[in-house]
Amino acid sequence: MKILFVGDIVGSPGRTAFARTVTRWRQEQKVDVVIANAENAAGGRGLTPALAEELFNAGADALTLGDHTWDQKELAPYLEQEPRIVRPANFPPGCPGRGHTVVETPKGAVLVINLIGRVFMPAQDCPLRTADAVLKEAAARARIILVDIHAEATSEKIVTGRHLDGRVTAVVGTHTHVQTADDGLLPKGTAYITDVGMTGPKDSVLGRALEPVLRKFLTGMPTKFDIATDDVRLEGVLIEADAKTGRARRIQRVCESLDGK
Repeated sequence: MKILFVGDIVGSPGRTAFARTVTRWRQEQKVDVVIANAENAAGGRGLTPALAEELFNAGADALTLGDHTWDQKELAPYLEQEPRIVRPANFPPGCPGRGHTVVETPKGAVLVINLIGRVFMPAQDCPLRTADAVLKEAAARARIILVDIHAEATSEKIVTGRHLDGRVTAVVGTHTHVQTADDGLLPKGTAYITDVGMTGPKDSVLGRALEPVLRKFLTGMPTKFDIATDDVRLEGVLIEADAKTGRARRIQRVCESLDGK
């Protein structure tokens, strides 16, 4: 089975890159499942129901979220009715939505789990213990298990990968928007990367136009961070796994420019 996991989709440029790339990847690379982090899809802050439908129509099988989950108020009730979107499973009990979902494919089911880190992030429940609880509840539903750990600290992502090594197919990091060069298989066979990167304008500060961000750093004054527009790319990882055993065979970084450069 081939899984394409697409890094944080940022604003309209990111959505455009996703739509123009995914169909071709399904055909050329024989991708079976497409999962994307969409917590920045609405102008860099959160996701709306309309934009979620746009991404599903463009080819996403499931969407993960992160610290901007609640930025768009209309999303909360939508999460209750849309099982293809998962917010961090370690959000406090009682939050709308779900922290994991199962995607059915002709080659078998894929369990998608979303976690959020606690280091340099708002306080949440322990992602490691939450992952243990989700696996105890849902691991029997799918051989292939993918975990999105949405976290700031590199150390916390590495620890999550090692904690789950051998129990899940892949652990992929999101949130920092900078693709790391540590993609590979952990000692017990789980595919891992600290951060899959960003789908959006690379000529930017994490997807935002340079000048407003620079002004904020120089003056400390409140500034609106507009989405940049130049050098739009899709970043992520392509994971190959054994559909019968759930073990990862390979993980490869993806970085494709929208203009073909």
